[in-house]
Amino acid sequence: MAALLLTSPEAWSAEDISFNRDVRPILSNNCFACHGPDSHDRKGRLRLDEPDGDLGAYREHRGSVAIAPGSPEESEVWRRITSTEEAMVMPPPESHMDPLSEEDQAVIKRWIKDGAQYEDFWAFVPPEMPTEPEVRNPSWSDQRIDRHVLAGLESAGLAPSPEADRRTLIRRLTFDLTGLPPTPKEVRAFLDDPRPDAYERLVDRLIASPRYGEHAARYWLDLVRFADTSGMHKDFYRNNTAYRDWVIRAFNDNLPYDQLLRYQLAGDLLPDATEDQLIASSFNRLHLIIDVGTALPEESFYKNVVDRVTAVGTAFMGLTLQCAACHDHKYDPVTEKDFYSLFAFFNNIDAEPEIERGVKDGLQPPLISIDVDGRRRDLDAGIAVLQSKLDEAIQRAENARDPGEKLTQQESVKKMEGRMADLRQRRDALNRTSPKAMVMKERDEVRPTHVMNRGQYDDPGELVTRNTPEFLPPLRKSGEVATRLDLAEWFVDRDHPLTARVAVNRFWQQFFGVGIVKTSEDFGAQGEVPRHPELLDYLAVSFMDSGWDIKALTKEIVMSKTYRQSSVAGPEKFRSDPENRLLARGSRFRMDAEMIRDQILATNGLLSPTMYGKSVKPPQPPGLWESVTMTNETYKADAGDAIYRRSLYTYWKRAMPPPQMTILNAPIRDACISRRERTSSPTQALLLLNENQWFKAAQTLAESVLAEPGLSRTQRIDLAYETVTSNLPGDAERAEFATLLDDLGEHYLKNPDLAAKLSDKEDSPSPENLAQLAAWTVLVNTLYNLDITKTRQ
Repeated sequence: MAALLLTSPEAWSAEDISFNRDVRPILSNNCFACHGPDSHDRKGRLRLDEPDGDLGAYREHRGSVAIAPGSPEESEVWRRITSTEEAMVMPPPESHMDPLSEEDQAVIKRWIKDGAQYEDFWAFVPPEMPTEPEVRNPSWSDQRIDRHVLAGLESAGLAPSPEADRRTLIRRLTFDLTGLPPTPKEVRAFLDDPRPDAYERLVDRLIASPRYGEHAARYWLDLVRFADTSGMHKDFYRNNTAYRDWVIRAFNDNLPYDQLLRYQLAGDLLPDATEDQLIASSFNRLHLIIDVGTALPEESFYKNVVDRVTAVGTAFMGLTLQCAACHDHKYDPVTEKDFYSLFAFFNNIDAEPEIERGVKDGLQPPLISIDVDGRRRDLDAGIAVLQSKLDEAIQRAENARDPGEKLTQQESVKKMEGRMADLRQRRDALNRTSPKAMVMKERDEVRPTHVMNRGQYDDPGELVTRNTPEFLPPLRKSGEVATRLDLAEWFVDRDHPLTARVAVNRFWQQFFGVGIVKTSEDFGAQGEVPRHPELLDYLAVSFMDSGWDIKALTKEIVMSKTYRQSSVAGPEKFRSDPENRLLARGSRFRMDAEMIRDQILATNGLLSPTMYGKSVKPPQPPGLWESVTMTNETYKADAGDAIYRRSLYTYWKRAMPPPQMTILNAPIRDACISRRERTSSPTQALLLLNENQWFKAAQTLAESVLAEPGLSRTQRIDLAYETVTSNLPGDAERAEFATLLDDLGEHYLKNPDLAAKLSDKEDSPSPENLAQLAAWTVLVNTLYNLDITKTRQ
């Protein structure tokens, strides 16, 4: 398949029109709704998504041919899309769709003239290892990822960018692999490492960090719509933390992706299923649960099973299967029968109860107790690390000679002691609790499944059996009745065209901001074609060949020169490829909400290292839940170490998720999300400037910078800037910051009441010290709002 780069009409003389790349998207956007796979609403007994057959585009019907290969003039499609008559033109006016543009018309005409060759849809053909592309500049890299990218760049007349500087590389890599910034000490160690494999050593260290699993888990939790409440109406609490903790461990332990899939789809069906395998099957229980009394049990159960099929379609197939719940899919070859044949795999469990208020006999889903030994070990390790830091802080406080320094040190000891007490309380609490998880469990008697006409839960039609869509490889059954485990094995079969492609595309998306297929949730006809299809297939095949090794895939991506390019580029590169789809430069995009918050807490030393456990509630605005609660539930923030946990562990109420997250485009998690949107709004700027916990964090870092002995003001500016951004300021920036400090210091000295409002000190520092602290707090807050701070580049 030729490189799928959208080309202009002027380039067609050098490159043939591709049906998949150039024509199918036009037909899908404009024609398939009426002339596609959906048999219910098909018009004119015509399918334009396939050439042959009784309804195909080549067949003669009523004296005309929809598409006559080689002759646009004899093709009814060409006459219709170019007609100016209201009764003839396609798409018709009543569809409220615009006529085809001149460029789209030219594509259709050229395609028909060249023979109107159809192609099997790329995403439904099993990937094969492509040949290594020939490039004009082989000296750039001999890595396969780079060769495929370079071939695309050269065909577009572009060249790759130079490698980013070391400060940028360690910051980019540390964020991408752990979701956290590097410390100044780590930056300097990397800068001073002369070994030729210094970068690879850094990669290996970060992939081995337990923070890697926390960060990787965050993307997965979006994908599977993880939350702490049931959603819908009263939105009761539902403890799903055992599943979240399993996901973290799975990524840290490098559980192969095929096993990751098996455990989640059918962990309960594996022989002698382990606790982890049972917990993983909670994936099928993460959907919304409707309150008792708000819907008929049959309707509620039906919606839950539909949600399970939808989740499988998004997470493992990259298809919008839910579109076939009411009728045949309008764009992809998924029939209504296909949907309910998949539905049958998830239809054989008992109904979910109303979690918070108890259940009636017979409705209780299977629950298992969770072993807490691993969590206790993690807490013990965290306590040991914190104790070492606490001992050092106590020693520094005892040795401090300056009264002021002795005071920002004593406070540091006090804060650490509070965190230590909280960690010990959490460890002790594990001895008194027995966490539980909702898991899957099959009924002994197989529940029959029907096609539900028009998606109505109470209107059963044709009886169906468990099966997979006909356009994909056949399902192999291990017994008389297919099981979810058979379905899981079908997904990881080498001939399955979607599973590996969908997975590697999402992992690529994590590191470049956009997937090789931009629409990572939709690999169907309405999705975007891949910009580097051979690269996608190379990654998919090598991923399977590696034993579905996620960390090996991750390392190969971040070791590539493509990944290591500088994001600095001239105007011509931005004009020719604004979204950097061709990868002629390093990707640059705003970080996700969790990374921004965690960075702020990490750079001032407040971020808690505690892993796993019950979700926590950081401080929020008063009355946060009042507008959505139906049970008079109020938000009560946690205290101590809990409020400084990573955002991954923040309590997620579906009716009102944390606004610090959603304002920065985090989803509410009522549905599976494979990619977040990135918007830019004034509300985001106001949040970053004024969020109370983050502003207090700025004060903490300001205190730390001021407490460093023997530094000049310029050195303190450099320290604050490097701590926040991993870089050093230029001379012009230093001058700006110095001026800002002078102006702020003078302002707060004249207005001590304002300075006092920025301080949470219980004592009363001198007006000069108070003004200085206020000025440095605002400076640090300014640093937290710089583009370089919140942008991954």
